[in-house]
Amino acid sequence: MMNATAEILKHKIESFSPELLQTLARMVEKLESQSRFSIPQFQMDEVLYRIQFHNENPRTKLDFYENISELENSFT
Repeated sequence: MMNATAEILKHKIESFSPELLQTLARMVEKLESQSRFSIPQFQMDEVLYRIQFHNENPRTKLDFYENISELENSFT
């Protein structure tokens, strides 16, 4: 199950624009370096939903990017 989930995420991430990849990379770096922060499950669910929605509707990039930016701001 975990490998299938990782493959799905990998496939979705490969379709991201360079800007979106940079934002995602910064978020992951912050997660790794600031593991003391606890992300509410509803925020994690929202991000996963947005990734899935964006994959099905690629023209929603700006909406998706704004949601990622909001989540990123919660780490600063």
